[in-house]
Amino acid sequence: MNFTLEKSATAFAEAKRYIPGGVNSPVRSFRGVGGTPPFIAKAAGSRIYDIDGNSYIDYVGSWGPMILGHAHPEVIGELTEALMRGTSYGAPTLLETELARLITEAVPSMELVRFVNSGTEATMSALRLARAYTKRNKIVKFIGCYHGHHDSLLIKAGSGAATFGVPDSPGVPDSIASNTLTVEYNDAAGLAAIFEKQGEDIAAVIIEPVPGNMGMVLPRPGYLEAVRDITEKHGALLIFDEVMSGFRVAYGGAQEVFNITPDLTCLGKVIGGGLPVAAYGGRRDIMELIAPSGPVYQAGTLSGNPLAMTAGIATLHLLMQTETFYEDVTKMTAALCAGIKAQAEKHGFNFQFHQLGTMFGLFFSETPVYDYASAKQSDIAAFNIFFHAMLEQGIYLAPSQFEAAFMSGAHSQADIDATIAASGNAFAKVAQYYSQQKA
Repeated sequence: MNFTLEKSATAFAEAKRYIPGGVNSPVRSFRGVGGTPPFIAKAAGSRIYDIDGNSYIDYVGSWGPMILGHAHPEVIGELTEALMRGTSYGAPTLLETELARLITEAVPSMELVRFVNSGTEATMSALRLARAYTKRNKIVKFIGCYHGHHDSLLIKAGSGAATFGVPDSPGVPDSIASNTLTVEYNDAAGLAAIFEKQGEDIAAVIIEPVPGNMGMVLPRPGYLEAVRDITEKHGALLIFDEVMSGFRVAYGGAQEVFNITPDLTCLGKVIGGGLPVAAYGGRRDIMELIAPSGPVYQAGTLSGNPLAMTAGIATLHLLMQTETFYEDVTKMTAALCAGIKAQAEKHGFNFQFHQLGTMFGLFFSETPVYDYASAKQSDIAAFNIFFHAMLEQGIYLAPSQFEAAFMSGAHSQADIDATIAASGNAFAKVAQYYSQQKA
């Protein structure tokens, strides 16, 4: 394979003339791993193709939505028919009701659903709703869990188990950040301590039940149950941000896997079948506070867009049609992780692998990873070597140590075998790096 990114490099330079950093979402810039991001020309099945003519087995899947694979013919067929009927109406459609029905049947905690266009909109709206319902102002988030780029949640922690938030980005007022409290993920005692001190002021706890934005991290046994118990005890709402894990770790999301019932849930990615869709929903008595039923305002010109609804309906129908879909793809995901882990061990590495359903992750760390602090102990330089070695062999992984990876129903056994073989070559380069470091 004669790997080159010359055309992509030229395209990247041109993009920087018109777009900040040349990209419309920061991680796409490859800043974390260095080098040139491939500019993608098309995608089909398990593969994406760049403008330089390179083909990649894709484990990013547009950051999670493409659970069926790219350009699934039935989804494309439904979209083509919908396109001929118009792209946006700004008025109610039967499609919105149908997708809402499918979601409420899959996720019973969501008795009512409101559609928006992004995960950021969903979490922002859910938090506003929680504050209105509880008549409290403070919220709790977990360090390393990402819930979008609105002001309340662009917060990092200070010292100690809990702290008043400090803005993670310029432009976030201290007055807003001060209402966001932070604690490490998987630290039930730390969460309980926050509530003992400030529970009467806390409107909600928002959590990724299966975090995917510090790399993929799994909850410790009993942890999510403890979070649910603490919020119920103090009258705060529990918001599950399942934008990533929803319809990914199981058809009913992480709340199905762990048998936890949150008060509100945020969804995205898979429910749009690759188009910009997200949703928030929950108990009827809470959701009926949303306008026009109640006084909490939220609106969107393109919310419930007919194209996005069509893609979401088609995707969920296809997921339901094959009874063993999740079982089959989960087995493939586990086989891929086992194969890559065996290659790592062959080269003397005891790196950390996490997997649940069709999500997986690899940490370049010899010690267990269970929160953001332990994730940050990973060897970023080694990951970057591995990433580029895989890319050059036609394997497309997220360009960051701190992102999850995704399997799709379009990946084949041949894809798995090729990826495992490529990982052996990549780990050999990592071993060479370590050898040079010791010399």
